[in-house]
Amino acid sequence: PKFIARRLIILASEDIGNADPLALVLATSAFTAVHYIGMPEARIVLAQATTYLASAAKSNASYKAIEAAQREVRSNPPEPVPLHLRNPATKLMEKEGYGAGYRYPHDFDAHFVEQLYLPGKLRNHIFYRPTEMGAEKELKERLERLWKKYGKTAQDVPLEEDDQTQNGTKR
Repeated sequence: PKFIARRLIILASEDIGNADPLALVLATSAFTAVHYIGMPEARIVLAQATTYLASAAKSNASYKAIEAAQREVRSNPPEPVPLHLRNPATKLMEKEGYGAGYRYPHDFDAHFVEQLYLPGKLRNHIFYRPTEMGAEKELKERLERLWKKYGKTAQDVPLEEDDQTQNGTKR
């Protein structure tokens, strides 16, 4: 039963993702319940979690984002963390510019700032491309509103060939 519960957690994150963020909470709770109560009652918990997850809206956008980011890291030499993101833990670091220019998002409208966080050639790359599925649609709409405010869209960064298909169809 624990193996099945573990697989449900993976399903919730990999295949459902932000389309239904509660799926991961439910799957994790199911794993905990299976651990505590054992069989035969655990079968009820597994059935509930399985039917919910099977019925939930699906999105693999987070999975695709981490895959794309890892592909970038593997295929390119590492670049230093931008200075404004480095913690000025000492006076010398502060003098060298660590943390200078960092804009704390919570101090800005919608808790969003137009500030780049990735280094060098990755600085304008967008890895996470939310879908229109379930709750993720709200994330997509929010990000699009914020990008538009700064004159940008998700389409400003060309997709790599591997990322141009979703569910077997060209986007």
